Amino acid sequence: MSDNVDLRPVDGVEVTIVMDNAIDILATATDVARRPAWEWDWSEGEQLRAEHGYSLALTVHRDGGRERFLYDAGLTRDATVHNLDVLGIEPKEFRSVILSHGHADHHGGLEGLYGRMRRGMPLVLHPDAWRERKVVFPNGEEIRMPPPSHQDLDREGWQVVEDAGPTLLLDGAVLVTGQVDRVTEFEKGFPLQFARSHTGWEPDTWIWDDQAVVVNVRGKGLVVLSSCSHSGVINVLRHARRMTGVEHVHGLVGGLHLTGGLFEPIRQRTVDELVMIAPDIVVPGHCTGWKAVHTVAAALPDAFIASNVGTTLRFFADEVASGGGDL
Repeated sequence: MSDNVDLRPVDGVEVTIVMDNAIDILATATDVARRPAWEWDWSEGEQLRAEHGYSLALTVHRDGGRERFLYDAGLTRDATVHNLDVLGIEPKEFRSVILSHGHADHHGGLEGLYGRMRRGMPLVLHPDAWRERKVVFPNGEEIRMPPPSHQDLDREGWQVVEDAGPTLLLDGAVLVTGQVDRVTEFEKGFPLQFARSHTGWEPDTWIWDDQAVVVNVRGKGLVVLSSCSHSGVINVLRHARRMTGVEHVHGLVGGLHLTGGLFEPIRQRTVDELVMIAPDIVVPGHCTGWKAVHTVAAALPDAFIASNVGTTLRFFADEVASGGGDL
């Protein structure tokens, strides 16, 4: 699945964290991270919400214009669309929606967006995203992981773009990786997961539908969005570099899926490998887990930025960031 692609460089991208597990209204802004602005009567207005879900708004700047994409939609029906409204992002502005994988904490918010998006909205996903799944914990507890509703999407007039391979959007400026090559020996998927087949429940360890979004910022390198990194975040980054031929990772935003005892044995190895890749900016969120977040922050103190609902991360070419373009 490692098809080479010609990813066109862009002037810059902004990544707004529409939904994540945490929010801190007192978080400090940086040159890269812009936090929501304060208002005098801030406590009287609608507030941003956090939940166990993830959603990013990607704004691509090129040739003096900008285009927006939505990467995942959070867990609950109304939380992501609520946050978009609070942030002043109009759902009809999105060119398409990209689904990282078929877990409910990434597609559940689509329902709240149905009446707010353009009719015929493309939804890009991997065919395995339709699988009905469950997670079986070591203590025997089980939870259902329902897929998105194809029937609802059809009724709302969305255009489903289903492909296991890579998809290029915006005239070749945005790459949806499709299925990620698994090349590391320590990233072994999610052994607790099962999927329903015609013969019953079967192991679904590898979560082949896990896919990232990649943009190449001119003169800076790759900005990689990886919502849960079920492929393993090192696999994701290696795959992005191999597909595009661009070695330097300028920014990594997303979940590293290192939370919980199951992934504790690979936490340090993952961070050690991440240090060798040496991204300029790392914003671990959602399923990374507090231990792994602290490990990343300690290992890459100059690159680390805390994830926070409402934050906009800005990755721009030098001449644009210095005032030569549309900011």
